[in-house]
Amino acid sequence: MSTDTDFLGRPLVAITGIGVVSSLGRGVDANWDALTAGRSGIHAITRFSTENLRTTIAGTVDFMPVEPLTSSDLSHALAEAAGLEALAMAGTKAGAFGGPLFLAAPPIELEWQHRFALDRADGAIDEPGYDRLLEIARRNHSADIYALTLFNRISERLADRFGTRGLPVTLSTACASGATAIQLGVEAIRRGDCERAIAIGTDGSVTPEALIRFSLLSALSTQNDEPAKASKPFSRDRDGFVMAEGAGALVLESLASARARGAEVLAVLAGCGEKADDFHRTRSKPDASPIIATIRAGLDDAGLDAGSIDYINAHGTSTPENDRMEFTGLSAVFGDRLAETPISSNKSMIGHTLTAAGAIEAVFSVLTLRTGVLPPTINYTNPDPAIPLDTVPNTARRQPVRAVLSNSFGFGGQNVSLVIAAPPQ
Repeated sequence: MSTDTDFLGRPLVAITGIGVVSSLGRGVDANWDALTAGRSGIHAITRFSTENLRTTIAGTVDFMPVEPLTSSDLSHALAEAAGLEALAMAGTKAGAFGGPLFLAAPPIELEWQHRFALDRADGAIDEPGYDRLLEIARRNHSADIYALTLFNRISERLADRFGTRGLPVTLSTACASGATAIQLGVEAIRRGDCERAIAIGTDGSVTPEALIRFSLLSALSTQNDEPAKASKPFSRDRDGFVMAEGAGALVLESLASARARGAEVLAVLAGCGEKADDFHRTRSKPDASPIIATIRAGLDDAGLDAGSIDYINAHGTSTPENDRMEFTGLSAVFGDRLAETPISSNKSMIGHTLTAAGAIEAVFSVLTLRTGVLPPTINYTNPDPAIPLDTVPNTARRQPVRAVLSNSFGFGGQNVSLVIAAPPQ
């Protein structure tokens, strides 16, 4: 069997470039140094007033030169920065990439400031409803209003910047979006549709409205006094996730193509598993069967068993239910081996980047493979006895790693598990 194909004879998919931006900084080096040092990027929100909000902390990215600052603008800037870094690392030229773009982006809608601006333009003083906003927009015929509400506007701008081929694909599968974008890139290469693709997950949507919406779901941590200690996955005193921003990008290409052009192969995307959970809009099915099926599908697609996984990059959001359900699912698949398989959550340091999470965590999984360093789960001082795990508590650990399982479980029943492995010798 060719070393350029997998156990099913499909093209092996290499990862030849990665890029990342998070609240820890811009670029792979800055992020990896902070992550492995156990440093948190979560802080008090200063971008807007948090008066009367239950949650006043987040992992916002406040160092990007974006003006005016809207969720759409920031999401684009984050994706562009991560994408350019990944292209440069892969040795491919921005503006002439030639493969398709798969972008996971937050659903775009008019933000409060734009609704108020429309209201002022109409001369009204009361807060407008959506029907009246629509009438105002129809009369003004503003291209700017159109762009603010166009879901694929970010990917169109990125496609022009990167020189990707074909219509850019924009998707949103909640907190699994970044992993879904990667899966689509893998599938396109396996089908022979392309030799290379770029997959990006981005999210710059920390706004007062977003915080209120998640607060109404009781999903956010309210431990505002010490922001860096608020996200505590798998701990007994976890009380919710911390919303965050960032972007992760991966250049994917067939292993044969990468070798032919002499590119450095960072890792291979060996397996993708995806299953839906139709139990509830925000809760997992109590028996964890969809999570179990997702993890098994990822392992099966990679041709591996649980015993081949050396490290698990957890979804690990720090919400009471998600952490418990992830443990339940992993226990069913790994059995007794789970107790000796290290599992940590990057979200303890960067927060939950929502649409971008799966892509950012895939980047960190590649770095774990490359360096043999397992990032810690920080703030793990009060273990939950119902979730007995080796969480790599508080301090990074050195350990050889050949294969990583990276989980992404989202609202709406979206589940994706990726298996990322060292390249074949």
